[in-house]
This record gives sequence, structure tokens and C-alpha cells, in this order.
Amino acid sequence: MKILVAGACAVTGRSVARSLRVSKIFGPGLELIGTDIDVNLYGFYEKLYDKIYVVPRGFGEEYISLMNRIIGEEKIDAAIIVPEIEVVFWSKSNFKVPYLVPDSRFCDIAISKERLFELLKDTNWIPKSQKFDKTLFDDENLVKSIEFPVWIRDASDGTASAKGAFKATCLDDLKAWIMINGNTSHFQISEFLPGKNYGCFCLFKNGKILKMSVAERIDYLMAKVAMSGITGNTCKGKLLNNKVVTDLALKVIDKVCLHTNTVMNGMVVVDMKADAEGNPRVTEINIRHVAFSSSFANAGFNLAEYHLLCTLERENELTPELEKIYPENNYILRDVDGLPIYVDNYQPLKVGDCVNARSEER
Repeated sequence: MKILVAGACAVTGRSVARSLRVSKIFGPGLELIGTDIDVNLYGFYEKLYDKIYVVPRGFGEEYISLMNRIIGEEKIDAAIIVPEIEVVFWSKSNFKVPYLVPDSRFCDIAISKERLFELLKDTNWIPKSQKFDKTLFDDENLVKSIEFPVWIRDASDGTASAKGAFKATCLDDLKAWIMINGNTSHFQISEFLPGKNYGCFCLFKNGKILKMSVAERIDYLMAKVAMSGITGNTCKGKLLNNKVVTDLALKVIDKVCLHTNTVMNGMVVVDMKADAEGNPRVTEINIRHVAFSSSFANAGFNLAEYHLLCTLERENELTPELEKIYPENNYILRDVDGLPIYVDNYQPLKVGDCVNARSEER
């Protein structure tokens, strides 16, 4: 079987590919064909894929023609689309290969933090927020109404990895940050949420939720190099069972579907941050897998495999459980030069302890 992964070389694309490689259903004899722009050269030479095609950055006629040629010549059986902007394009297209993405109307809301927050503004599901740009500094009443600290971030469609994000503690912080990020056209500011950081994975087919899982992001790779302390790539995290998080994720997805008159299909990941009282608040909806996907696979819950089964109209082969129950002391560990490690029973280490690493389950 030949599977196309669009966005093959980024962290999340490679996470999806690793998950499919370890799939007991698809792994044996699987051929992975990737497409990507030539940004992360490491992904091209990692040998995770059988082939990787370089595609143009835009979605014009050259992209469509090349993608159709790859699908035809390689005899692709199904595709998984990873980059969010690419998901939006495929949701509005009709490539002749099975693929499962949300409806384009759902994507148009979810891809934009501004449009999503506008839809949810009358709920208590999101942090208090507002649009912001440098022209608003002239509005004294608005400036005086800002309650610091606030979280400022790039509000452009499809932004990821905390792009343009920063905790501002005063007006001078806001002014400096907007000046430093002069190429960003508009920002969003919201109340600063100091609590835990969650990602809730939700796989749908024909409006039915089939698989869910929650991850907690604790620490980030190279966090010191980012002003926000968030780089988008978790180095320490946990897999959780948290009904408050899953219930909120389903409520938000349902509201967007009702607003757009759509039936939910595909994988989305609802990101949340908890407030000072521990209540999760939605910060965005990713219309794709995120990098935690292979960590779930390492723990025996292969979301990329499940996604592919649904894409191929084989959801009858899914295992019956909606969620997997994870041990309380599990950890997901990642490093720059290593594959993710799943530790199902982590115990804090003390000076003098010895870890027999070869006996640890990974």
C-alpha cells in the first residue's frame, strides 16, 4: 500500500510517518511517499520515507498538476494532509485519492484564531481577548482597559509554534513587541493563562467521534531561545485521561459545526490552557495532527493508523474503545537528536540512583 503524507518533513509529518511505520495493520509492506517544500532538509535525508517530492510553496496550477501527477504515477492509495494551510486547500479541492479532512467551512473558522474567538465570545470556553494592532495605541480608553499581564500572539491564519507570542506585563512591553514583530499585520491579546497546557486529539467520521486522546505539554525543546518559552515542540509531556478537557473539546467542535452547518470529518486537535483556578480554556483548533501523534502510537494508541483506516472506509476495523486509559506516572520525553520515548511508570530520580536504561520499555 502507498500512502501520501503532505508536509512530510516537518516535525508533525514525520510523527505521522513514524506512527504508520509501527502500525501492525499498515506497517508491513507500507510505502510512504512524501511531499514537502524544501525547508527542513533533515526530513529529506532521514530515510523515513521511500520517496519525497519537492512541491511549490503556493497552491496554484503548478501545485495541482504536480500533486495529481504524483497521485497517478505513484498509484497512491490514500493521503494524510498535515500542514494547516494545505488542509484548507485540500478541503476545497477534489484530488482523486481518498483523504479525510474537515469541511472547508469548518476549516475557515478553525484556521483563524480571530474568527474562532469571535464565534465563541459569548461562552466561557475561551480567555477574554481582543484584536490588537499598533493603531490601537492611540485609543486611550482601550489602552486603559487592558488588564495586565496579557498574552499577545500573531493572529494570522495557520500560525503555529507560538509565533509572535509573548507575555506582556505592561504597555511598554506591548509597544516593544509589536515594533519587534513589524512584519506581523495583526495580533490578538488575551488574558494570561498560567495553568496547564493541553492538546485534545479528536478523530471523526461522518459526525461521529471515534477516537480521543489528551496530551499535556509540560516543557519545550530549546524553550530558552523563545521569548514566550514555547517553541511548539514538547520535550516533556504526559498522556492523560481528563473528561473536563474532552467534554470542552467536543462542545467547541460541535458549536463550530452547527455554525457552519457541517458534518465533522477527520482529525482535529483542540489546544487549551488552564486559568489560575485550573479551568481549561480553548486557545485554538488545529485542523491536523500535531507532533504528539507518534507518542500516542508508542503508548499503543495509534491515531495515524486510525485516521488512515477511516480514510480508507475501514473504520469497522477500529478497536472499540474511544480512549485508552494511561498510567498516572507516564511521561513522554523528546530531545533534539533522539526519537520520542514513552515511559509508562516514571519515578523521580535521586542522586545515587541508577537507571538500567536497556531494561526500560520505550
